Amino acid sequence: RTLSVKIPKGVNTDDRIRVNGEGYSNADGSHKGDLYVSIDIQSHSIFEREDSNLICEIPLNMISAALGDTIEAPTLTGRVQIKIPPETQTGRLFRLRGKGMPSIRGGSAGDLICRVFVETPVKLSTEQKDLLRQLHTSMEKTGSDKFSPKMKNWVSSIKSFFSD
Repeated sequence: RTLSVKIPKGVNTDDRIRVNGEGYSNADGSHKGDLYVSIDIQSHSIFEREDSNLICEIPLNMISAALGDTIEAPTLTGRVQIKIPPETQTGRLFRLRGKGMPSIRGGSAGDLICRVFVETPVKLSTEQKDLLRQLHTSMEKTGSDKFSPKMKNWVSSIKSFFSD
């Protein structure tokens, strides 16, 4: 037969829900056992789950990453604003406390962790490409090491690796 089972907030894959008296009967039919429903959570297109925390990746254009911006992030209850500081790099994490999964035991909710990744622009016009070339030239004149600290360290590491 078909049963309705209440699924509490915050359940996760491999959790089990017990439904009293809905299992098989013993041999003489005097006692019914319990039914256990196993939970299998489907993957989501935006959120990834780690325990009670949710993780999402947010694309960020390179101008917003360089100059700073305020962006919208999705949560389970709606959108929130995140202030992106200037010079934000790919992989930067922003933790929104209490915006993750609710606790199955009634405690506080997990966190939403937003990981930004900076996107390189595509389908640029000739004018936009020229502007980027001008920016590149300007940066090289003042020493491009100053603008890409990770690149400088990476190049030094490669040189050191091959010289050893």
